[in-house]
Amino acid sequence: MQKSSLPKLVFVLLSVGAAFYFSSFYSRLPEVVASHFNGRGVANGWQTKSAFFTVFASVSVLAAVVGFAIPRIIISLPVALINLPNKRYWLAPEHIAGTMEFLNQFFAWFGCAVFTVILATFDYAVQSNLHPDHRPDTRRMWYLLAGFLVFVIVSIARMFLRFGRLPQQNVRS
Repeated sequence: MQKSSLPKLVFVLLSVGAAFYFSSFYSRLPEVVASHFNGRGVANGWQTKSAFFTVFASVSVLAAVVGFAIPRIIISLPVALINLPNKRYWLAPEHIAGTMEFLNQFFAWFGCAVFTVILATFDYAVQSNLHPDHRPDTRRMWYLLAGFLVFVIVSIARMFLRFGRLPQQNVRS
């Protein structure tokens, strides 16, 4: 099984890259930026650029929490509060390490996927502000959201396949 260190590295690389990338545009943006867009790419919300980047930093931290803090929260909860199929088996002392490794990896990749959506969304806003006459194509955002939806469906299916049934040797006994 793949360790959760790879998605952690991916997240860190995305974070460092985003910090350099977005900081290079900060001085070129107007003081008030279009920060929200409808489904057709038309701006319908504005905020100061400092507020815009504060929101960016905040949702980036939220993506990190989703990816890396949720498994730690889950493991600290009483078993009665954890909603997991066949939890008596998967949270038993002899299986908890494998279960937590799976959940660490699951949430870490999920955090990377959420962060990728955040980065693309904020890039769309930045590019739209820098090039108001030649805004990025909105289809790129729709494709990204469709890809994210597929990722979520596959990830949830993977989780149900893992925890929804017990291994065969334990079912027969």
